[in-house]
Amino acid sequence: MSAFLQQLPALMGVVIGALGSYLAVVRSDRARFDRETAARWEERRLAVYADYARALKTSITLTYRVAAHFGNDPHPHPLTPEEAAPAQAEATVARDPAGEALLLLGSKDVVEKARAWVVAVMEMERFLRKETRDPEAWRALLEGQRSAREGYYTAIREDLALPPGHGARWTVPPVSGNR
Repeated sequence: MSAFLQQLPALMGVVIGALGSYLAVVRSDRARFDRETAARWEERRLAVYADYARALKTSITLTYRVAAHFGNDPHPHPLTPEEAAPAQAEATVARDPAGEALLLLGSKDVVEKARAWVVAVMEMERFLRKETRDPEAWRALLEGQRSAREGYYTAIREDLALPPGHGARWTVPPVSGNR
């Protein structure tokens, strides 16, 4: 019995070492799993954010083209409202699923900035439905839309801890004369 008692501290050391090793591996695996899960969700959120921007940008491009028809925008490929109507309807319908995915996975701030951006786009669409010919008013709407888009992208970068990016503001030549 005394031989057992003499070896008991060594045996306890082995058991404690094995338990410690097991706990270290479990903790390490859990940390890796959490990191991988967070990365997957970030990838999904980035995809949802990009899909929403792409869907909204389709609507915006169509508004530029219709605005060019009315002489409000310098877009080189004008479209009449009648020619644009099917594509506008399609773009509007495509925004809905992208918006729902954004609501599901987006951060509160990104969703709020997305709402501001789509409201600015809807104001542009409303302006064109009235067949307004006013390049100055159109420029103000463009500025509002561009600011809203910049806010959306800034919120995404903050949400995903990305470095600041380009504001995507290019100088657009003024509309010269009516078409």
